[in-house]
Amino acid sequence: MKALQCVELGMPDKLQVNDVPEPEILPGHVLIENKACSINFPDVLMIQGLYQFQPELPFIPGGESAGVVCAVGEGVEGVNIGDRVFAMTGLGAFAEKILAPQHAVVKIPESMDFDTAAALPMTYGTSLYALKQRAELKEGETLLVLGAAGGVGLATVELGKAMGAKVIAAASTQEKIDLCLEHGADEAFVYPTGNLDKDQQKELSSKIKELTGGAGANVVYDPVGDAYSEPCIRATAWDGRYLVIGFAAGQIPKIPINLALLKGMKIVGVFWGAWVGMFPEENKKNFEELFKLHAEGKINPEVSDSFNLDDGANAIAHLKDRKARGKVIIKI
Repeated sequence: MKALQCVELGMPDKLQVNDVPEPEILPGHVLIENKACSINFPDVLMIQGLYQFQPELPFIPGGESAGVVCAVGEGVEGVNIGDRVFAMTGLGAFAEKILAPQHAVVKIPESMDFDTAAALPMTYGTSLYALKQRAELKEGETLLVLGAAGGVGLATVELGKAMGAKVIAAASTQEKIDLCLEHGADEAFVYPTGNLDKDQQKELSSKIKELTGGAGANVVYDPVGDAYSEPCIRATAWDGRYLVIGFAAGQIPKIPINLALLKGMKIVGVFWGAWVGMFPEENKKNFEELFKLHAEGKINPEVSDSFNLDDGANAIAHLKDRKARGKVIIKI
């Protein structure tokens, strides 16, 4: 079968499309003929050797895909050949077929197409867990979303609105914040890019306070990090929750911890993957909630760009270079 392989660590241009052996079915596993895969920021980090766990070379990147079950292993129950599913495997998705343990496979509704199914698990799974289990977002609260036009950002905008929050979206261009407004954001603004100096950081805090009537945001969803984090924490409301999602801007920020004391706030880590492993039944309930929200038209993953497998390296580069609005898909 054909697969996109990382044979040496580096930028996306180092990736190769190669013929590799088809996975053999194993007990407790499901073999899936992929129809669509989606790209996430961990894929960009992993091919460079910068992710928190690193597979041995060579490896097939890609953490999530959707397709049709073509074989089931001994002991598998509730999943059958021909079922339409998505799989959350962490690795191996950018290939014509993938072998997935049953616990990583979820049946998708008949009303959901494969592109949507591939785009939904990681972004919406992360964001619902962040807002529901970690931030305990309440109706009427104000939610600030950084990097709001990216995959997790748009998911958070939609989920925040579905949960009854006032949503403020922040992104790097007018085009991106227009997209956030289309997806339900109540307010949106363009923040500066690059290495923020002290004046720009103060401007960012002031803008957030202005849009919240001086009160600050109750919940901050931050997948950006770097110099953006501290000014957002300074603009967090009393008893606010600052969600640590990731560090797309590059650097892990060093936060003056006294800010948490002065604001009576919480700095909350969001490690969805670990939580899924510890609480699979709760995660299952979250996905049932996401399917219901999708059926009701309250969430709809934005697929901005599609590539074929032969052009998969360019698809990853597209996300790395921050050109994506919503999700980037590889069609198989």
